[in-house]
Amino acid sequence: MEEKHAEDIVEIEDTRPEYMKKRVVVPCITAIIFLICGIFYAVHTVYYKSTDDAFIEGHVITVAPRVAGPVLNLNIEDNQEVKKGDLLLEIDPKDYEAKLKETRAKLDEAKAALINTENQVTKTLSDLDFAQADFDRYSQMYDRGISSKQEYDASLNKLTAAQSNSRSAKARYNEIESSIKRLEAEVEQDELNLSYTKIYAASDGKITNRSVEQGNYVQVAQPMFAIVPEKMWIVANFKETQLANMKPGQPVKIKIDTYGGKKFVGEVDSIQRSTGARASLFPPENAVGSYVKIVQRVPVKIVFKEDISKYNIVPGMSVVPEVKVK
Repeated sequence: MEEKHAEDIVEIEDTRPEYMKKRVVVPCITAIIFLICGIFYAVHTVYYKSTDDAFIEGHVITVAPRVAGPVLNLNIEDNQEVKKGDLLLEIDPKDYEAKLKETRAKLDEAKAALINTENQVTKTLSDLDFAQADFDRYSQMYDRGISSKQEYDASLNKLTAAQSNSRSAKARYNEIESSIKRLEAEVEQDELNLSYTKIYAASDGKITNRSVEQGNYVQVAQPMFAIVPEKMWIVANFKETQLANMKPGQPVKIKIDTYGGKKFVGEVDSIQRSTGARASLFPPENAVGSYVKIVQRVPVKIVFKEDISKYNIVPGMSVVPEVKVK
């Protein structure tokens, strides 16, 4: 038994060095891996700048009526493709047609009155010329003592009356002329209002956020739907500490959460000349006693350099751009 115990002791002593070696080697290998990864990450962050505070942006054209009324025809469905100039919606035009007819009738009436007033102006000018000549003749005769004071005064009164009639006729003519200009402006506005009952697509794109149905009564400036064109770009909010070497034209690799295995190609288009906080509706007031410095973010516009029409990329999607700055 003593010999067996001695053999056990020898076996334990033989295995201890290998066990101790494993305990030393594994941490060393792990430390080397972490060191290599750290060096790679440090080098990578020098040449590339990335952020996850980035989103797809695009033009969203909100469509709202310029006149009120019930929707007579609705020619669109949710997410429908439309082309520029397509008739999307028609508001009942009957009220606007009646208003246009009424204004045109008033305009025709005013034009007829203007013709009559023009004839009156011509007549009063003729009467004025006759009264002026008559007054001049009686004035000369009165100075020579040929005519009486009564005849002289009568010719003067006729001249005064003729001048008054002429001024009244001219004033009436100018008044009707101004009224015609106002009615012509009203006719033009009524024609515009009638044209506004038909709403056409301002751009190619897809219908989104539709909230109107046929038969709804819509008000002026009430949002009904939006048109989203195909063109998309990215707004990435980089930290101010990442912008030292960033400039337009630099290449960008773009990862979109929807297409995790795809790397899209883009480039920096422009950098906003203010931070996002400063450009907000209510910018922060930093002149306070409890000021705490916060790293600001600056919006950077990134455009795609490849055709993305076959992908379902829409405004609001999350992306992770990686800009090569060196």
